[in-house]
Amino acid sequence: MEMLWLTEEEVRSLLTIDDAIAAVQRAFLDHGNGRTQMPPKSYLYLPKHNGDLRCMPAYLEGQDLAGVKIVNVHPGNPQIGLPSVMALLILNSPQTGEPLAVMGATYLTSMRTGAAGAVAARHLARQDSRVVGMIGAGTQARTQLQGLSRYFPIEQVMVFDSFEDQALAFKDDVSGFMKCSCIAVSGPEEACECDILVTTTPSRRPVVRDEWIQPGTHINAIGADAAGKQELESTLLKMAKIVVDDIAQAVHSGEVNVPLSEGIIREKDVYAEIGEILTGKKTGRTSNDEITVFDSTGLGIQDVAAGHAVYEKALRSNIGRRMRLA
Repeated sequence: MEMLWLTEEEVRSLLTIDDAIAAVQRAFLDHGNGRTQMPPKSYLYLPKHNGDLRCMPAYLEGQDLAGVKIVNVHPGNPQIGLPSVMALLILNSPQTGEPLAVMGATYLTSMRTGAAGAVAARHLARQDSRVVGMIGAGTQARTQLQGLSRYFPIEQVMVFDSFEDQALAFKDDVSGFMKCSCIAVSGPEEACECDILVTTTPSRRPVVRDEWIQPGTHINAIGADAAGKQELESTLLKMAKIVVDDIAQAVHSGEVNVPLSEGIIREKDVYAEIGEILTGKKTGRTSNDEITVFDSTGLGIQDVAAGHAVYEKALRSNIGRRMRLA
């Protein structure tokens, strides 16, 4: 029995944002059609170390793809030279259960999340959106912007980060992959003067106030991915059309988890899962004045779909190392 081992560098060389968008979109479609198995991610909380470990199994029945990702979130890691998020993905044969591949999935996680934001914004943001606001200037902010650039004629990016040096580094990076102006602003309120707002912070307190958001704004709320995390003021969700990636997971660990626990919103206030919009079961944006929010928790089906795209490209390109297990 053999499996393919792919390093982070090899995955990075194989996975493009367009590959990730195609894989994630198909995964959302399968989910919207009820053709996936995916329990909510399980958590090992590590308060002593200000972090957690998560396990994310998934099966896409329509595509016959299966696997599991193990991923951590340790916000303090950059201070010791490590990424906040590190991941490992195992792809399995649904027919036999044998492992097909093991790959570094840190880059993959960032790319599939950027792809999810792009797919959601395509259906929820105004099509004439040209100004993007970013709160948080880490790795995820970069892939979110890469994804959005595939669907929107972005002319200006305004970025805020509580660490000014990160915002300035982000500004410099944007000039390398996008032809638009990028401004590092002095506060989160300024970043909210936009058509599409992206939040990618690990915050447990709201960083966006409801009065800062103008009619017609779309928000990709990316950072809240564990119970107790919150980036948007609870009353803002009461004003918005809320779309989640997966309702079972979102109520536990998404942007909606705190407003739900506070009683500000109820589960029925969540308008749809993104898969329902992609399948046409529900509509996306219906007016230019609507405020829309995509609550992205990150799904195992995204990882397995994107990972399989990497696996197939690796086989075609003869990339990776064959490892014998038995």
